Amino acid sequence: MHQFDHFPPVPLTLEGAAMLHQMLKIKWPQWRALSSTRRAEIIAEASTAFAAMEREGSAVFSMLGHKSDIMLVHFRPDFDALGQAQRALQKLALWDFLDVATSYLSVVELGLYESTAQVYSELGEKSVVAHSPEWNQAIEETLTRQRAAMRPRLFPEIPPAKYICFYPMDRRRGEEKNWYQLPIAERQRQMAEHGEVGRRYAGKVKQIISGSIGFDDWEWGVDLFAEDPVVFKHLIYEMRFDEVSAVYALFGSFFVGQRITAAELGASLSI
Repeated sequence: MHQFDHFPPVPLTLEGAAMLHQMLKIKWPQWRALSSTRRAEIIAEASTAFAAMEREGSAVFSMLGHKSDIMLVHFRPDFDALGQAQRALQKLALWDFLDVATSYLSVVELGLYESTAQVYSELGEKSVVAHSPEWNQAIEETLTRQRAAMRPRLFPEIPPAKYICFYPMDRRRGEEKNWYQLPIAERQRQMAEHGEVGRRYAGKVKQIISGSIGFDDWEWGVDLFAEDPVVFKHLIYEMRFDEVSAVYALFGSFFVGQRITAAELGASLSI
């Protein structure tokens, strides 16, 4: 038996910015039916609103493929602020000409497998009972230290890269392969191997992982940002050979788009 097997199996996590992805389709027939003057008015209103939202942590992407025409990505301090952003968009005249193809709600998440192993080991050596007041205090002290150290990663700005790739994912929990029944030490080993691949792409890809258990249909959301979209293929393909991905990963739909500014919105809506 591994030294951690009798401890709680759940690794510690840190949560940061609230995130909302909105994938939107333009109602082209209704949009084309408007006069050029009315379209210009609607675009002007929306561009002003989007410019203000960019300063608060939002970004607009012109999407490739059939799944959506536009994707809005919002980073906010909490869910209350996300709700305000969503309601502000719904009040725009442009919203009448958009259909929500899908959306995704999550929070920036950092997994702390190494810190979990360290604090569990220290508490085990002291024979501290799991979930006792002493245990809980030590866990909270660890999380407090990590929150302070990791704050820039927990509340990041949306990277200014030209391209985005977003997709949701799960870990298998079926009858034959169940990620959640592996010992925590084994999960830590596999995640460390997985992380080594990602680090080889440092400088080429910016990755932001968000947790969505209890918030949306998948367990995590992954945002990749890069100047060259082909790098997304290389990174994700290489990671498929990791044990954690090859055996335990399930992936949802992929969304790829190009960053545009609020000022460029009109060009995306031109006919």
